[in-house]
Amino acid sequence: MNVDIQSVVIGAGVVGLAVARTLAMSGREVLVVEAGAGIGAGVSSRNSEVIHAGIYYPSGSLKARLCVEGKQRLYAFCDEHGVEYRRVGKLIVATDEQQHSALQRLLEQGRLNGVDNLQWLDGAQARALEPALSCVAALWSPSTGIVDSHALMLALQGDAERFGATLALHTPLLSARCREQGFELHMGGSQPMTLHCRELINCAGLSSPKVARTIIGLPGSFIPEAHLCKGSYFSFSGRAPFRHLVYPAPESAGLGVHMTLDLGGQARFGPDVEWVEHIDYRVEPRRAEGFYQAIRRYWPDLPDNSLQPAYSGIRPKITGPTEPAADFLISGCAEHGVPGLVNLFGIESPGLTSCLALAEHVVKRLNDR
Repeated sequence: MNVDIQSVVIGAGVVGLAVARTLAMSGREVLVVEAGAGIGAGVSSRNSEVIHAGIYYPSGSLKARLCVEGKQRLYAFCDEHGVEYRRVGKLIVATDEQQHSALQRLLEQGRLNGVDNLQWLDGAQARALEPALSCVAALWSPSTGIVDSHALMLALQGDAERFGATLALHTPLLSARCREQGFELHMGGSQPMTLHCRELINCAGLSSPKVARTIIGLPGSFIPEAHLCKGSYFSFSGRAPFRHLVYPAPESAGLGVHMTLDLGGQARFGPDVEWVEHIDYRVEPRRAEGFYQAIRRYWPDLPDNSLQPAYSGIRPKITGPTEPAADFLISGCAEHGVPGLVNLFGIESPGLTSCLALAEHVVKRLNDR
């Protein structure tokens, strides 16, 4: 079967659905192809579900700009579409004097990024908000929140389909070829088909580099190496004595083992950092030992035997464990010379927060070609 369509989005995670929605709202004919059995089964559903403020990222980076912009867009979208969220706020805590100076640098970075409502708290002020905390200082981020990520993706899908987009599940990309007027895609699944499209947007998350390598005509020098950074989460039995999110000072590959709440008020801790060679979502119970040690730096009264394996996620890194964290990499015609093709690489946190701003950025890249 041969099908002609204007725009094809590969991947039905939160970013792919947001891109499809924005493309469809612009009047394009859009098809979203997803290799899996449902939407958002990868990175999009295996995270902390946090709406980030935009504090951590280098000034001028895509992560900084799109997080700050995306946060506002996301709260407005949730209000308009009835997606459940809570603006619970977050405390980033320093547990010793060395972290105190790191926290000060983080405050300055956040303000440079346009996060203008951060507040510096001393230890006593932080404990007034959360009496169970042990810390010498904290940053209070009132605009940080939590969101029902699956409800968000359903709302994005619904909007995209309302504007004419179509979703095809169980439809992996087998190969692609750049043509003079677009792309020829060979799709697998129960009904193999050949697609012809003018625009191709690769939002495949962990598989984005692999998908890009199937595109004949795209120079390999524009495809980064994939690095898999696993993070495990543990749930807390009982009710934790916290009303707000609690984060330690950030670590090199992540934001430290932090405490988040779901919309029902249940606490979970994670993620940790584990560089892996293969995708494996099993949570090793023995990793709890490191969790107890990390959590007790800011919550000394964490009870013994109170953590149970919950779930894990894998960050789609494009730099390795000894390299600085990379920015989002959005590679379009200006970079690789292929009109109509946009590849999204390394869309880790704050990808969920940034999804709507990322979508606008991608469509602008297509329009500017």
